[in-house]
Amino acid sequence: MFFGLHQKLNNSACKCLTLILVLVFLINTDSLYASKKERLLLTITIYGVYDSNIKLLPLSGYEALKPIVSIDGIKNGDTAKIEIAGENLPGEFVLRLDYRITEKDEPYPSEKLIIIGDQDLQLHIHPLYSNDADSTWFQEGEKENSVYSVFLLENSERKRMLGLLQSFLLNYDNTGSEFYQSGIAEYEKRRSEYNSWLNKESKKNRKLFAGSLFGFEYIPQVNWSGTEEERKKSLRDNYFEGMDFDDPLLLKTSNLKKWMDGYVNLYGEEASSIEIRDSLFTLAGKTAIEASRKGDPRVYGWMVDYFFNGYESFNITEGVAMLETYINDPNCMSEKTDDIRLRIEGLKTLTAGVMAPDFTLRTFDDRQFNLYTSDLPGKYTLLLFWSADCGHCSEIISSLNAWYSTNSSRALIDIVTISLDETDRELAKWKESISKLPEWTHLRTEEGMRSKVVNDYYLVGIPVMILIDSETKEVLDLPGTIDQLRIYLAGRLRE
Repeated sequence: MFFGLHQKLNNSACKCLTLILVLVFLINTDSLYASKKERLLLTITIYGVYDSNIKLLPLSGYEALKPIVSIDGIKNGDTAKIEIAGENLPGEFVLRLDYRITEKDEPYPSEKLIIIGDQDLQLHIHPLYSNDADSTWFQEGEKENSVYSVFLLENSERKRMLGLLQSFLLNYDNTGSEFYQSGIAEYEKRRSEYNSWLNKESKKNRKLFAGSLFGFEYIPQVNWSGTEEERKKSLRDNYFEGMDFDDPLLLKTSNLKKWMDGYVNLYGEEASSIEIRDSLFTLAGKTAIEASRKGDPRVYGWMVDYFFNGYESFNITEGVAMLETYINDPNCMSEKTDDIRLRIEGLKTLTAGVMAPDFTLRTFDDRQFNLYTSDLPGKYTLLLFWSADCGHCSEIISSLNAWYSTNSSRALIDIVTISLDETDRELAKWKESISKLPEWTHLRTEEGMRSKVVNDYYLVGIPVMILIDSETKEVLDLPGTIDQLRIYLAGRLRE
């Protein structure tokens, strides 16, 4: 009904109505998304060692795997009191203990996964046996971790045989045999019983954050009557069966991304070429986003952001373009809307056949370099935007150097790297990296991702490679991988 009304309003009224509805939605659902308390107290008593340093790391969100609390030197028998802000709750955390048995020892690490909901916690922990229930325990009446621990034990036992049966059925060739049919019957019986138990446990614990983790274990239906390929397709098609996309607490879990990675991998298994991969991953994104679109707007927005990150990593431009429909949907609470819009604008603007935007930057040895006027001897120029502090960038640099060093036609290609490094630590890594690449031209923009050259080239992430004609400055290709660059150049050199 809202959409029909929305179409009859003018743009100004439409924007106001959308804003009001979003605000009302946030007010009404905020209690589902964050702890009801402003802060909680985690009390940790250390015993069995000389002393221990303590770090608490969340497993999800922007601060994932970064310590939000760090306390040093808690002695044997002493207690550390940690206040956790409500904005970090509820959630899953890693409690890291770097302990010493004696004063002369070097610290040794130990880790324990814990869930913190809306209940103050008291934890007695022996770092050597941090995951042994006989040596490490919460206070009596603790809910989240106790419930989840019991669930994991029972779930493992119930799911073990189902996993074996599913693997057998997916890969069995003689699908018409009586033996295979009896396997299907047994599997379906066990699957139905398992999902019924899972749904019951989820409902019973729906007020706990741990209950939001149960749904990831749901086993969807598979059509066993077709070929092996059809069976795997059925597994993809039914993947979201049993998932509650209305639950905003999904975004607080560490399982959501791993669960979605499993879904995307089902498509990746069918890819026999880069073109087919890109098409399949685009289809995977559209299917998943449409499924989440009916749920909580924040989960819907997270799904859009998840695929945008993936498409950027693999340079799947058709996937990025597909996202335009969703970022224009007022119900999509994406945190990357501006980046996606910029990237889509770049796809429409910076394409093969257009002139590469000019820029002037300083080289590593403090010379001025202008793309249009500086003399480069090669027929082609490869621009590579990167950062020495970016792992994927370093992989690209290493692969590019290996290819370039053994390429008999490398005299035809000039490589110009544009660093977005800014901090002292990043600059030190940059200087160390480029010292091993003397044949390339190395530039840096002091403003990093905020620079004019980044804006002119519509960059929202790195690494990015752009191949241009050295004489005309025409953009020839935007390869996402070294293989794509190699294939493109091989074709050009054969012409």
